[in-house]
Parts: sequence; C-alpha cells; structure tokens
Amino acid sequence: MTPTGHLDTEACYRAVQSRDRRFDGVFYTAVRTTGIYCRPSCPARTPAAANVTFHATAASAHSAGFRACKRCLPDATPGSPEWDVAADVAGRAMRLIADGLVDREGVDGLARRVGYTPRHLGRLLTQELGAAPLALARARRAQSARVLIETTDLPLTDVAFASGFASVRQFNETLREIYAASPTELRGRRGGSPTRGAVTMRLPVRTPFTGRALFDFLALRAVPGVEVVVGDVYARTLRLPHGPGIVRLRLPDSDAVGETAVAEATFELADLRDLSAASERTRRLLDADCDPVAVAAALGSDDVLGRVVSSAPGLRVPGHVDGEEVAVRAVLGQQVSVAGARTVAGRFVQQWGEAVETDVPGLTHLFPSSATLAEQDPEALPMPRARGRALVGMCAALAAGDVVLDRGADREDVRASLLALPGIGPWTADYIALRALGHPDVFLPTDIGIRDALIALGQDPGRAADLGERWRPWRSYAQVHLWNTLTRIKEN
Repeated sequence: MTPTGHLDTEACYRAVQSRDRRFDGVFYTAVRTTGIYCRPSCPARTPAAANVTFHATAASAHSAGFRACKRCLPDATPGSPEWDVAADVAGRAMRLIADGLVDREGVDGLARRVGYTPRHLGRLLTQELGAAPLALARARRAQSARVLIETTDLPLTDVAFASGFASVRQFNETLREIYAASPTELRGRRGGSPTRGAVTMRLPVRTPFTGRALFDFLALRAVPGVEVVVGDVYARTLRLPHGPGIVRLRLPDSDAVGETAVAEATFELADLRDLSAASERTRRLLDADCDPVAVAAALGSDDVLGRVVSSAPGLRVPGHVDGEEVAVRAVLGQQVSVAGARTVAGRFVQQWGEAVETDVPGLTHLFPSSATLAEQDPEALPMPRARGRALVGMCAALAAGDVVLDRGADREDVRASLLALPGIGPWTADYIALRALGHPDVFLPTDIGIRDALIALGQDPGRAADLGERWRPWRSYAQVHLWNTLTRIKEN
C-alpha cells in the first residue's frame, strides 16, 4: 500500500485476488455491478478488475453509494493499522472520531483539537480518506450499532443512543442505507445474549496476538482500587465523558498470521452513550490495530532481536484507557520499582480518587483526576519533594489543557510541552508517548529493564541508543520485546 489515503490499485487488486486477510481494514473493495463493498478477504467470487474501486475507509465507500456486504461484514474488522500509528492530521482525526469526539463536540470540536478550521479539515479528510468528518463519524456509529444489535439483547432504542445516534429515526435510516436492512432484521440474523445490566462485546484484534504477555504486564502494575486481576480476567474502572464505568477483559493468545482474533470485553456503564468511547479506549489498551506481521518483518531479521521476536509473535505495546492517568503513574514510577510505584499510586487512589460502586470486588475508585492532584500541596505528597513539585506542575498543565494526552494530539508537540515542565525528563515524556499516545517509535535507552535485557542478550547496554536506531520505525515494539525477555517484566 502507498501512504495514507493514496491506494495503489494494482496492489489492492492483487490482495483481493489472494484474499489476503492482512489487508482487511486497510482498504475496502467496492463493486460497481452489485453496489456492494467488501473486505479484501471476502469469500465471494473475485470481481473483474474493471468493475471495482478501492476505498481507504468504509465511510468513503458509503459516501460513494455502496452498501456493506452481508457475507463478509467489512466493517467488522480491526481498524487500519495505518490510522493507528499515523502522526499526520488524518490519523490524529481518525483516532478522535473513533473515540466519539464528533458525537460529543461536533466537527467544530474535532477541528479545534487538531488545529484546523472545520472547512479545511473537511477538505483534508475528504482528500485523504474519501469522506468528510461527519461521514466518518456516521460510519463508526453504524458499525457500533450493528455489533450491539447482533451480539446483545439491548433494546434497539438503547442501541441507538449507545452507538452515538442523536435519534432513533437517524439510527433506523442510517442502518437501512448502509446495510439494506432494518435494525430488527439485523437482529434476526444472529441471536443476542442477555446483558444482565452489562454489555459484552467481542473486540477484533489483528493476529498473531500474544494476549498472555499483555495480561501479565497489566497485572504486574495493577493499582489497588482501580484495577484487579482474578484468574484470567483483568478488570478496571473507567473515567468516561458521561460518567464512570468498568471493563472486564479476557485476552486471547493466537499464533495465526494475518487473521482476526477477538478479546471479550464486558462493560458496565453509568451512561450507555459512553459505550463507543469505552470500547475504543479498551482497544487502545490492547494495541488492537497493530500490524504484527509488519513489525515482525522489520524486527525479525535483526541479529539482536530476531530470536526474541520469533519467540513472542504478536507482542503488543500496552496502551492505556486514560492518558492523564499514565502521566501521573509515569512520574510516580521515576527511579522506583514497579511495586513501589504501585503502592504509592494505591495511596493516591484511596486519598484522592473518586469512589464508585461496582459489583467487582476490589474495584472501588476512579484514578484521581489531574485537576484534583493539581490542587494538592507538593510538599505533603508521599514522595521526594522535587518529584512532588513535578507531579503537581504537570497535573496543573493537564488540567488547564496546556498538555493534551489523547491520541489526537501531535506527538512531537506533546513531547516538547512535557519536557518544558520542571522535573519531566526524556524517560518520563517518552514513556507517556509509548503508552498514552500509542507512539510506535519510542525507545528508552536508559531504562533499567532495557539495560538488564541487553546484558542478558550479551549486548553492551551503553550501546542501547545506537541499537535502537536500527529498529526504527518500530522501536516501541523492540522496547516491549526486550522487556519481555526478562524472567518477569521489571521496573521501567
């Protein structure tokens, strides 16, 4: 594939002929003779090259008048790995749209967040993605609605608002247009399952997927009151736009290449309108849209990392559901062990976190907000005074909006803003970029875990930075692979 928004027609058609699943979600195939669009791996007969066009997004295919294939369900794929890692405006906008920002703040709000006028942003996204912001948001709402209709027994009215539609009428009209079926007809195709006050969704992830390693990473760092691990379930509280919620996750292991696995996520929300945001933030936590095949191809031939990568195919960079929480925990983790940072974070939660009622034993609070921590006396915090001042200063900047840690922010601007704050150095800024911003190309050469891992591999840790240059543009994945070589993931 060529860069964002510019598809190579011949390469796309070859992928369609081979039914290569690795390109599902990367582009969509529209067939003029049927008026249908499909994923590249659709099992239907391959259409003639003269009858097809290719689209970067499902919304582009919708805008061109095509309906989703009822056989391959092209919108039921993981998101494009290109949008997930792209640092350009289109990638940043797509991540915010996926989080439901257009539903909450409109196109004007999206334009403000990426630093463009609404008109210019519309032109840019239409050029790059084949659809304007409203059409992209509409496609996301339709996909969310279909998943809820077919996998839960939520009343259809609840589905409409949970997926972001402003009215039931809009919901009905959109689904009829995109799927050529009413919501009731869609529900009749597959049986839902009782929700019992919760909504269980199957979140698609690209394979291979090493879910157990991600689970272990999260379990080791679980903050009491906010996160719990019981058996094979990881659960945590969520701070969402319209109220609190919780998610319980089961993570699969899959060695299959170029396919789609699913992580089971059960959400309990104070307001169903937050379902789209909750599911998208959980997918960020899983790094679900990563292209592990591309990562393995880039790192697997390296003489230092080759065997490491092949021993853990599909290893993900652990993301997060809340960028501001990551930032606070990064500062708490400066020059202390993982266990020590976890203990201090637990104290913060008990003292300043917002209490919530849940039916999961041990989940009792939301992590303290940056606004709350910005009001604290840094001299009284349970940490060295300099670190306390750095923490309170950073939280003040976050609360004021001077630093924004959602995935729509420009990564280099965020890094510069963080480094300008007293007490925030490169390790902290880059750890935040790794987990909060989903940056694919971050490396922490001074990290103690990296140094230990390199020594164990017979490498000089003093050469860490030079070695990292060989692993561009996937240094974040090299970082996690090195952490994963340790007998247990050490402090980082």
